[in-house]
Amino acid sequence: MKKITITLFSVLFLTSAYADMSKSDKEKAWECSGIYMANYFLPSGETFEYSMKEKSMASVKVLKAYALEVGIPEKEWDEGVNKAVDKFYGSKYDEGKTNDCHNFVNSTVPNGEERVKKVVQTLY
Repeated sequence: MKKITITLFSVLFLTSAYADMSKSDKEKAWECSGIYMANYFLPSGETFEYSMKEKSMASVKVLKAYALEVGIPEKEWDEGVNKAVDKFYGSKYDEGKTNDCHNFVNSTVPNGEERVKKVVQTLY
């Protein structure tokens, strides 16, 4: 019985440790990173509250940390983010897309909202 318990625990631990983001979640996370970066570097003339810039940068950091936690190689992650940034950089602020991304972070990353708040507090 002890061997069975240890085996089951080991299998559960290894499966959770090497869980990966689904392809669609990874693509959405990259897209959101691009949107968040575009928000941070809005072209002149766009109105955007400074606190939202902070939240955007914190969300990018949280998404990357989570991606690394679930086993996505950093090089792969950075390449995906760079493509998304190229796609969205210089675009106008889109409140709907930004809110969709906030919802995605909160529903995909465990304790996503709290993690973003914590990172915002450490930006300065």
